[in-house]
Amino acid sequence: MRDDLLLVLDSLGETLRDHRDRALLLLGFAGGFRRSELVALERADIETARQGLIVTIRRSKTDQEAAGRRIGIPHGRTRHCPVTAVEAWLAASGIDTGSLFRPITRHGHVATNPLTGDAVSVLLRERLAAAGIDPEGYSGNSLRAGFATSAAQAGVSTLKIRAQTGHASDAMLARYVREGELFTGNAVGALL
Repeated sequence: MRDDLLLVLDSLGETLRDHRDRALLLLGFAGGFRRSELVALERADIETARQGLIVTIRRSKTDQEAAGRRIGIPHGRTRHCPVTAVEAWLAASGIDTGSLFRPITRHGHVATNPLTGDAVSVLLRERLAAAGIDPEGYSGNSLRAGFATSAAQAGVSTLKIRAQTGHASDAMLARYVREGELFTGNAVGALL
């Protein structure tokens, strides 16, 4: 997912929709967020800190009591920085209250209602196709799964991955991690 995401990001321009999609895709990946968490974000849930952004998830699938959790999104080391992307989206959209990620009308205006979870899936698949990538097999969950898989491939501990994604257990995270480690240290690599 990470490599495909970078290709998508490289294909984006500077339109309002491009700014929104860049911010949504990078924040979704960097936070390991569920699509429902992304579309529920409000402007007030994004706090700027010297090290990056602090994102408050007020409620999630595994937090039905709405205790909430705060996730750090550090500044990126490349041109694909999630913090810069969110800041650019906020500046371009003029959003200062309400939903963070909203539809763009056919006249190029930012709507007041939030994007839906289904819209995140459609957006991702459309952007993949526009970048020349077959969107088959991608869904709204791909940003979250892609983060967990990429982090596992990079040797990040499951404890740290879970701290970012909010997975309830190692067992839930394990299916992503297993996929990410299929080729890491594979015995065949030492033989052939």
